[in-house]
Amino acid sequence: MKRGNWRSSGRDRHRHHNQSQWRSRLRSAHEEQEYSSDSASADASSSSASSSAPELPGFYFDPEKNRYFRLLPGHNNCNPLTKEGLQKKEEEKKRSALLVEDDGPRKKAPRTGLNSALLLQKRHLGLLPPSSYSRLIHEVKVSGMQRHRLEVQSSNSTSPNTDNFHLIVADSACERVFTVNDVSHGGCKYGIMNFHGYRKGSLSVEMCDNLYFTNRKVNSVCWASVTHTDSHVLLCLVGISQTPGCVSLLPASLFSNFNPDQPGMLCSFKISTAWSCAWCLNPQADKTFSTGLSRRVIVTDAVTGRRATYLAGSDVLAQQFALRAPVLFNGCRSGEIFSIDLRQRDRGRSHSWKTSRFFQESAITSVQLLQDENYLLAADMLGKIKLWDIRIKRSVKQYEGHHNEYAYLPIHVNEPEGLLLAVGQDCYTRLWSLHDSRLLRTIPSPHPAGKDSIPNVVFSSQLGGSRGLPGLLMAVRHDLYHYSYNKDYQEGRTLEGQC
Repeated sequence: MKRGNWRSSGRDRHRHHNQSQWRSRLRSAHEEQEYSSDSASADASSSSASSSAPELPGFYFDPEKNRYFRLLPGHNNCNPLTKEGLQKKEEEKKRSALLVEDDGPRKKAPRTGLNSALLLQKRHLGLLPPSSYSRLIHEVKVSGMQRHRLEVQSSNSTSPNTDNFHLIVADSACERVFTVNDVSHGGCKYGIMNFHGYRKGSLSVEMCDNLYFTNRKVNSVCWASVTHTDSHVLLCLVGISQTPGCVSLLPASLFSNFNPDQPGMLCSFKISTAWSCAWCLNPQADKTFSTGLSRRVIVTDAVTGRRATYLAGSDVLAQQFALRAPVLFNGCRSGEIFSIDLRQRDRGRSHSWKTSRFFQESAITSVQLLQDENYLLAADMLGKIKLWDIRIKRSVKQYEGHHNEYAYLPIHVNEPEGLLLAVGQDCYTRLWSLHDSRLLRTIPSPHPAGKDSIPNVVFSSQLGGSRGLPGLLMAVRHDLYHYSYNKDYQEGRTLEGQC
């Protein structure tokens, strides 16, 4: 062999050896990359619940199928995959899971280590004041409330209620609940529900037979004390066609089965569409009510019909009178909260009659004074619930978790029990400790969420009066539920033979 050929063949063998090593390294790196990608995809699929895939515009990632699907804008019958539809599906899945958990016998305690036995022991040892014991025992009870569906009894009708509840408002003693139901032809019907509690823990409901029908929608309702406590109901009716809105004062006896021939004083006041109303219980402004309208407040004497008008800078969506003085608190669409002292004469455009004035960030949907009338609770359309000290015009506490974007939603204060309740636009009912703003419980709606499915609630430790039962009353669509303190609740009771 020639020297040149030997050298070239040596170089060829060396080049071939390097190329084979390079290919083997590439192959091993490729296999390692495939293995790591496979393991990563397996890990991603197994942890899809905790981490979501990157969001691609116009596509939806299905974690179960582990792939992307194309979205079409808006609602399309051929392709049901829209962003709104998928979000609603996910929320409904979450609601169903929470409902199953909420129906379970064991529920999470609002505070670590808090239970009835421990509280009772501390009370006997003198370590817990009676007021703190009462507040904490209610926290324990509301965290363990169980849901039961109520059958509404009516002596005038054997068919079940099929009309959706629009509003429910309890009187001051929680003996009766005034109801507004939407009817199929587009109007509303009114009624009063009476409650009966029995020794074994069951609750029955009777709807009065003399229902009052109207073709008008209702914006606001409150109880009124004309001849005696809670003798009437004040309603703000929406105008329709050529008929302007008005405010009606209906006697509660109109909805009674026992005295149908003596309905009492029935009045109608020509007040254009009102957003809110309130009744004054202070003796200095006896038989006086207020209505909140667009950019003004009208205070009316229910007996003489005399009026006083106060100009406001925005629509007045919420109102409440103080008890100790004839002072009216108002919440506006602009976020302004202001008070009017009815004893002042000046009602000019200078707004000097506003004794207090402060603001939240969005439209006010509800105002509630505490028993110490230096404090006021206000909720707005951003879902903020704040406790205000009126003296310093400053928010001193905030209750987190409420959900609202644009709905007209009230809040409910039960100060003797130390509780605050609110139903959000997401159809969840939330309960907070009024004392320290801790969220105690979140109750999912028994029905799928929707604009026409936002629950209406009433809470009392004495549903049905002084001998009533504690718990939460929830009206959603055409169904009525009782969340009872009593774990031995007996369902299926009727009015016959139970007294």
